[in-house]
Amino acid sequence: MSRQATSSRPLLSLGRALLAALVASTLGTLVAGCAGNQAAFTDVRYDLGPLEAQAAPAASASPALPPLKVLEVSAPPPLDNDGILYRISGDAQRESRYANSRWAMSPARLLTQRLRSSLASRATVLSGADAVPAPMLKVELNEFEQVFDSATSSSGVLAARATLMQGGKVIAQRSFIARAPASSPDAAGGAAALRAASDDFAGQIGTWLSGQALAGTP
Repeated sequence: MSRQATSSRPLLSLGRALLAALVASTLGTLVAGCAGNQAAFTDVRYDLGPLEAQAAPAASASPALPPLKVLEVSAPPPLDNDGILYRISGDAQRESRYANSRWAMSPARLLTQRLRSSLASRATVLSGADAVPAPMLKVELNEFEQVFDSATSSSGVLAARATLMQGGKVIAQRSFIARAPASSPDAAGGAAALRAASDDFAGQIGTWLSGQALAGTP
């Protein structure tokens, strides 16, 4: 037996176990829904919810920032729609999406709103269309999905690259990764984990911006 065939066995086993768990969860939801009404067949929509209140004191204690243009987050096609993605850890070439659960809008748009709301506590946040001269933050979203390490253990994982520009020049650039554990191996658990990962990412961005020499910083 080849080494490649041997190394693929853990992924196949995990994939089968995950599929069985997801099928069981889906069937349980359908049975419960059919007992009452037909709501189980309607798509469930998730968003990132309101910002956590406990994040406010930390934000207010951080240095203020000058007016900042936060551009729309860009993303590749798989993240530029409302599908909730999940993947088996170690399988970089295959991802799936939940059938009856979706985001309220694309992850790129959700993250744009999250960043603007989070940074608004420390700066006047502008869009790219505003004519006011200001530093410009560009974020490229590369990963936004639920990653399964086993059939019952998963995390919400967000990976992105941020570029800070001023006066038409790039003054800083950095890649970020945020991860949060999921409380359940399903779409609801994945959405909640990605919400926590998004808040972590927004906090990392705020801390990173505070360390940059920006014109107008007090």
